[in-house]
Amino acid sequence: MKFSTFHLFHRFAGQSVREVYDYQIEIVELLEELGFDGVWVAEHHFRDYGAVPDIFALLANLAARTERLRLGTGIVVLPLHNPIHVAEQAAMVDVLSGGRLDLGIGRGYQSIEFENFGLDLAEARDRFDECLDVILGLWTKDAFEYKGRFHETRRPLTLTPRPEQRPHPPVHVAAVSPETVERYAARGLPILADPAAPFRKIARAAQTWYETAAANGVDTAGIELVASRSVYVAATNEQARADQERFEAGFDRSRIFNVESAPVDRATGRAAKGFEFYQDRYLKGGSVDNDFRWDHLEVIGDPERVIGQVQAIRDMGFRNLMCDFGSTRPLPLEDMKRVLRFFAAEVMPAFR
Repeated sequence: MKFSTFHLFHRFAGQSVREVYDYQIEIVELLEELGFDGVWVAEHHFRDYGAVPDIFALLANLAARTERLRLGTGIVVLPLHNPIHVAEQAAMVDVLSGGRLDLGIGRGYQSIEFENFGLDLAEARDRFDECLDVILGLWTKDAFEYKGRFHETRRPLTLTPRPEQRPHPPVHVAAVSPETVERYAARGLPILADPAAPFRKIARAAQTWYETAAANGVDTAGIELVASRSVYVAATNEQARADQERFEAGFDRSRIFNVESAPVDRATGRAAKGFEFYQDRYLKGGSVDNDFRWDHLEVIGDPERVIGQVQAIRDMGFRNLMCDFGSTRPLPLEDMKRVLRFFAAEVMPAFR
């Protein structure tokens, strides 16, 4: 099992954006020292929810500050971008980092982002698929040509630079709905499993992915499925539960689950076409109690319990655990460092 971390770059009340960046960059430098395998940075626009509108600029900065960590996009919202530009930017980061880029991609879901970029959320799936085809084509072919509904090359294109990794950096697709899992498993593209789904659902997603990949003749050797979980380890289970309750009591869930972040069609007030799977989660507030979080959702507890949970996730077929150590928790820097050091000392050695 590999251990990576998720970085939302959430801006808390009273923070400047520069303070958000400085905090997260210092954490990333510590992660390399502690032996973590990689980091994933989120893209968001127009809200304090996430203060990184340009992942590649941020990853280029991190590439200069690290030597070993994998640098992941978690995720690039492909429909918001020109795919030629994404292919160029990603290739450049891969070269600058010495071949350490992991490209996590998704179709997005936040209505505020699509509206402000003048895009129809209902077109997200089709735009995503076109962008993916263009990026992979530019990375692997000379004189690449493409003509789709949203994108076309006016003349044959040969990308400069090409990525350092061959045939290209690993590409991971964010998968919330079962349809998405099957759709991209058939192409051999590994998933970033839904961070808000309970353990039983991500287990089913992994099973579906492997079955669909095999049915389509995909060689799955060396492919890493990524499980994203909220992670917290304390000295005792009692302390972990008390800390969990404290974290939840101080967290305003409406900052995430609201009309602006929901994939809503403004004309109907319902989920936009293609986003029906999101309906309950985003329009009902995504609220679950602490017992459910403890039993079915989070990797949390004392080291023995957390090790067992990680082993269970590994047995599902995941090979990389993307750990969210508190992207929406306003932990002071030194407290967060203690959490990371404790996890690295007490949990990670069981998998090395």
